Amino acid sequence: MYKVLFVDLDHQSGDKTRYMLDWSSMGFALEGYADASATAMTLFAKHRFSLIAINMNGAHESGMELCGQIRSKSRVPIILIGGDNDFQLARKAMYYQVSDYLPDPLSADELTSSLQNVKRKLDSAPQGEQYEQSLSLSENDASPQANVIDKVKVYVEKALHQNITLKEISNILHFNCSYLGQKFKYHVNMTFNEYLLQQRMEKAKSLLEHTEMKVYEIANEVGYTEMDWFYKKFKSYTGVSANEYRKMISITA
Repeated sequence: MYKVLFVDLDHQSGDKTRYMLDWSSMGFALEGYADASATAMTLFAKHRFSLIAINMNGAHESGMELCGQIRSKSRVPIILIGGDNDFQLARKAMYYQVSDYLPDPLSADELTSSLQNVKRKLDSAPQGEQYEQSLSLSENDASPQANVIDKVKVYVEKALHQNITLKEISNILHFNCSYLGQKFKYHVNMTFNEYLLQQRMEKAKSLLEHTEMKVYEIANEVGYTEMDWFYKKFKSYTGVSANEYRKMISITA
């Protein structure tokens, strides 16, 4: 059993969240409980916990400060519960390399998925790695997050001809969809949907330039089954229709 320290900074919903599911059936034991950051740090100093779950609904600033205190000593997995979709808040969570960020309203399925993901990482980690002390934070520490973004980009590239959603990718990578969306925007400087559109339109342009494929074939190749929708998106992106674009390229070639 992996020992969990549950920190309830929101005294209104903490018990509901803590007992939302059977932690022991998933390989976790609720071995510590704290209702304040100071108490949490005292327990953390005395015991070896494999996971810190922080319920910070209504206490976002305190929750982030606690993350910083923990990260100054260890890279133990942290799950933040009860956040919101504020970009700056999610950005701070990314900086502290939390394992997951679960905004309200929280569902049992989301928490279950998050715990399963943490358990897989703990199972595969070298003995004692989660207790490594004196972890220094720098911009370079964002590299694990960037690796996740690289995986999203690779998936998009390989599945561009299919119907792609961030929710589907989130499930595959075992991330909360909202959190992954914030993470992606932070690293790529555009939303996932904006990036997906860009990749589809750039590939369509390349196919129009370098192949003799029919426009409808190109539309299918970049994930559009409705031609009207493809025509609308392409013209909005380039300023001209697909046929006009191909004529322009042939003239300038």
